Amino acid sequence: MEKPSHASHTESTDRGNGELYPVTTAGELHREMSIRTIFMLGVGGGIGTALFVSIGGALNSAGPAGLLLGFVVYNLVLANINNSMAEMTTYMPVSGSFIRLAGHWVDDALGFAGGWNFYIYLGLIIPFEVTALSLVLSYWSPHIPAGAICAACIVLYVAINIFAVRIYGAAEFFLCSGKALLMVILMMFTLIVMCGGNPEHDAFGFRHWKNPGPFLEYFSTGSTGRFEGFLTALWFASFTCVGPEFLSIAASEVKHPRTYVKKAFKALYARIIIFFIGGCLAITIIIAANDKVLDGLYKHGSGSTGSAAASPYIIAMQNLGIRGLPHLITALFATTIFAAGNTVLYSATRCLYGMSLEGRAPKFLRKVTKSGTPIYCFMVTMIFPFLSFLQLGSGSSTVLTWLINLATGATLIYFITALITYIRFHRACQVQGFNRDKLPYKGWFQPYSAWFALIFELIIIVFYGYRSLVPFNVSGFVTAYFMPLFVPCLFIGWKVIKKTKFIRAQDIDLIWEAPLIDAYEASLEDAPVGFWKDIWLMVRGWGPKKHKTAEV
Repeated sequence: MEKPSHASHTESTDRGNGELYPVTTAGELHREMSIRTIFMLGVGGGIGTALFVSIGGALNSAGPAGLLLGFVVYNLVLANINNSMAEMTTYMPVSGSFIRLAGHWVDDALGFAGGWNFYIYLGLIIPFEVTALSLVLSYWSPHIPAGAICAACIVLYVAINIFAVRIYGAAEFFLCSGKALLMVILMMFTLIVMCGGNPEHDAFGFRHWKNPGPFLEYFSTGSTGRFEGFLTALWFASFTCVGPEFLSIAASEVKHPRTYVKKAFKALYARIIIFFIGGCLAITIIIAANDKVLDGLYKHGSGSTGSAAASPYIIAMQNLGIRGLPHLITALFATTIFAAGNTVLYSATRCLYGMSLEGRAPKFLRKVTKSGTPIYCFMVTMIFPFLSFLQLGSGSSTVLTWLINLATGATLIYFITALITYIRFHRACQVQGFNRDKLPYKGWFQPYSAWFALIFELIIIVFYGYRSLVPFNVSGFVTAYFMPLFVPCLFIGWKVIKKTKFIRAQDIDLIWEAPLIDAYEASLEDAPVGFWKDIWLMVRGWGPKKHKTAEV
């Protein structure tokens, strides 16, 4: 395999104008992302419409206990994935992250297949979020033109991402802060109204767990039906609960990556407990699984399942006679969904750039502007938001269903890729006598943690589309199993064409760019700061001085 000449820097770079640029090991990308941005990315990055709106469908199918159990089980898996990816990323925060590590530590064919799978996933999520945004805004008026919303999103995405990473970082910080604020408001709302703080003074507590019951039947009847309801919740959680991958991709543009990225991965554990599991619990409390509005949306097909009016929170507010608050929540929904699309667009651009560095994407994509934006990668990725215009012809709900099914398979595959990579990394550490105790972050219970998550993800990817088999549904089968069948073809094709070989544990390069990252951090004159201090500096307008670097 060709070793790209710009994959890393071993010394400060002179661009011909006499100005020296720091060693970053991120190709030509700039490490300008602060602790406040990467930390908030760990707290809220990637959270979109599913957790606030679409979750009503899973509740209607599984019941409160079935939904919560599905979320608890899958988030246990996600925590183990985070445990593995955190160790790799904090040690080797390179551009392209785990998709490049897969090529260097497992097999170049896995890096190629896993990288394109991840890029396609990210590309599909962008129009998903734009389509969801147009549906959420229809809460205020069904006459808001969806085409205008799509066009506005595209313009704003360009404005935020085309400039320096610090511009994106500033926008992402405030957008992710908005998500955190939204979750706090919704959980406080749940606590207050369940204790009787509502216009009807009804302290309903956990009443909705008793009526219609903790578990609901789905498709089948009896115990089988209740188990299928749980599976529906589990599949939904596997699409909704994400996060480690976005931190991993952003790590190549973070200041003090060994310190800041570690803190961000730790913050993601709080997101899992508070936002994913806590948010799911709140949903099961405030609304009955068989609420007439949910039944109408998901069983009788009346209304739009993507509109803010379909959100369990909005439905609960209307049931309790609460006015005004639904409009505020809808506005926060809109910013949250827009933020999710922005995060995904950024990650997709960096993913494609990482593949180009390794020769798994065209070389011309390595072009980076002076401000640190992979301009051609960005231009190519901006094709995906235009897919949101499909809703003008096929209907928003249909488009959302297609994108969710395709993206779910891709989600499972890129986590499988990351877990395989970690297992090989761990094995190489054992064989080569590499002391993991000296790593910036050492994962717990390894490699058993990674094996547990890997086996669980493999089980899900095999069975999550089972309902399309009996009776056989062509559309459902294709959207559920297209990516799991397509990615192995990419792997085999690249392996045959490039004649790649599986890298033995004793031959894995565990050093690679680690010395360059060490040199970069040693060259910084400013010490790392904490999250709250960084916030304080931002508020006061002082900000840390521009990092100076010594030649390496």
